[in-house]
Parts: sequence; C-alpha cells; structure tokens
Amino acid sequence: MDAATEGQSAKLRLATFLAGLEGGTVGVLWMLTWLGVSSMWQQRSFWAPENLMATAFDRNSTLAPVFTWATCAGLALYVLIYSLLGAAFSSVLRDRVPPRRAMLLAVIFAIAWYYFSFRWTFKFTLPLVALLHVEHATLVGHLLYGTMLGRYPIYVHRLMNTAPPVATPPQEAPAVEAPVPEGVAAEAREEQREGPAGEV
Repeated sequence: MDAATEGQSAKLRLATFLAGLEGGTVGVLWMLTWLGVSSMWQQRSFWAPENLMATAFDRNSTLAPVFTWATCAGLALYVLIYSLLGAAFSSVLRDRVPPRRAMLLAVIFAIAWYYFSFRWTFKFTLPLVALLHVEHATLVGHLLYGTMLGRYPIYVHRLMNTAPPVATPPQEAPAVEAPVPEGVAAEAREEQREGPAGEV
C-alpha cells in the first residue's frame, strides 16, 4: 500500500468516525425532543428525561420539574453516551454494507442498546432511571435515534466531498439469435430463387 492510498484510507476512517459522531448527536437530540414532548403529554416537565438521567450525579435532581444545572448534566451525559455510540457503530460498520442495510442495522442496534442499558445495565448503575423511565416512549425514542444514526453514510460522503452511489438498473443482455439449421437455410434460399420464377 503506497502513501497516497494509506492517506486516503486514514481520511476515510476519520470521516466515518466523525459521521457516526454527528449521526449519534443528531439522533439523540431527536430522541430527547420526542421524550420531552411525550413527557409534556403526560403532564410532566419537558426536561424530565434529562433530570432523570442527572441522577447519575445527584439523586435528588429527579424531583426538579424545571430546567436546572442538573438538567445540563443529564443532557450532557445523554449526548456524550449516544454520540460515542454512533461513532463506535459507524467505525465498526464503515462501508461494508449498502446504505439501506446500514439504516436497518442502526435501528436494530438502537433497540438492542435500549434493552441492554435501560432494562438491564441501568438497574445496577442508574436504578432510578431504570425504574422511572417511560418504557414505550423511550423505545420509540431509540427508534428515532437509530433512524438518524443510519444516515451516517450520507455524512461520510459530505465530509469526503464525494457523491453517494446511485443505484443503476441492471442492463439487459443483447439478444442472441438461435442458429438456423443448414437444411432449413438451404430450403429458404431455394424458395427465394423459385419465388420470382413462379410469379412470371
């Protein structure tokens, strides 16, 4: 591998990492927006999910119904975790699969992460988050996160200043005429010679 190829490969790896970081950040912001709206629909504070995540630093922050400094800590923790998850996902997957399959895998990854974190790991590390989070709304939020994360190939092409691949329809093979048997061909030539003579 020459220096130019190695440099291009390193640039692609960096662009893929940054694209996953961006996809994860965009995804978690959409997820938190959905969770905030869902929380207001349930007559709770818009910042309830962030305040609940802030219990990682302060157990009493979950009782605050408004935006506080603890809310900033919970928001920062959400963004940190999910942006790094996006970077790790894109770095592992890279360009090994088509964009549509990457979207599907990102959604599956997001759902798997929800069950791994909120339904298992957080029971030991963040018990209040595991106990008090709204399961259905949080699961839908992770679907949104996975959908946004699955767009990371678009960010890669933008960072690399390249156009995304366009699917082209398969080209039809040219028709091949079947060979005519020699006897049939001889009869056809004979009929062509006899045709004008028969008309006279």
